[in-house]
Amino acid sequence: MPILTAAVLWGSTGTAASFAPTGTPAAAIGSAGLALGGLLLFLSARGHRLACTSSERWLLLLGACAVAGYPLSFYPAVARTGVAVATVIALGCAPIFSGLLAWMTGRSAPTARWGCATAAAVIGCAVLVLGSELSGSTASVDLLGIVLAVLGGLTYAVYALIAGRLIARGHASGSVVGIMFGTAGLLVLPVVLCTGPRWLATLPGAAVALHLAVFTTFLAYRLFGYGLRHTSPETATTLTLAEPAVAAVLGVTMVGERLSAPSWYGMALLAIGLITLALPARRTS
Repeated sequence: MPILTAAVLWGSTGTAASFAPTGTPAAAIGSAGLALGGLLLFLSARGHRLACTSSERWLLLLGACAVAGYPLSFYPAVARTGVAVATVIALGCAPIFSGLLAWMTGRSAPTARWGCATAAAVIGCAVLVLGSELSGSTASVDLLGIVLAVLGGLTYAVYALIAGRLIARGHASGSVVGIMFGTAGLLVLPVVLCTGPRWLATLPGAAVALHLAVFTTFLAYRLFGYGLRHTSPETATTLTLAEPAVAAVLGVTMVGERLSAPSWYGMALLAIGLITLALPARRTS
């Protein structure tokens, strides 16, 4: 499934970003990946004209602002609260926000199947990521970091809802994603320039930026946009909870990290929730 494949690519974000030069601002790392990746998405969609109404143009602009807001909120949240807490809050909030926003904007209420699967996935995600930190942790709670992580989840949900709605109206997914991300790339470009782009001139910095741009932005969001043509935004945001599971597996296999028993149980619960959503719903006659 394209959305799950996108989640696999997003799961490499933390591992890749860890190789950035020491002292690089968190917002600058995410913004650099978005600026270059957004340009690639825009250029790949130039051959497809997007004929929009006036209201749809405003939706595209709002979606671009949401896309730009994600690296400006999520990456600083990671710097303040750590990868585990920020990931759980942002990814856990996203499907909840998505379901509520879809309901509030005129779509039908979320189904019981979606609610149960999302609850299982969110709880599994929390246990997976926090399982190794629940005992003996003395870290203080950073309120601003938590707020930023929640905002990251909200911006992601807003983008998914707007993109899904425009694609459902018949617009090409590549064009919708290309315009949103191309505009968002321009919006965050001043962040890259004002925070000092010298780190991009180093080999590790350039490699990190290219990975984030090509794999976690360009390719992942092309797949995500295609998946939105066949999947509701609220279901899509729940499926992306596979991202922390991928990150955990990469940590075990590539970095030599170890997962606690609760984390493995959380991964199993997360898998159950994702499988429940991925399998086609049973039709009743």
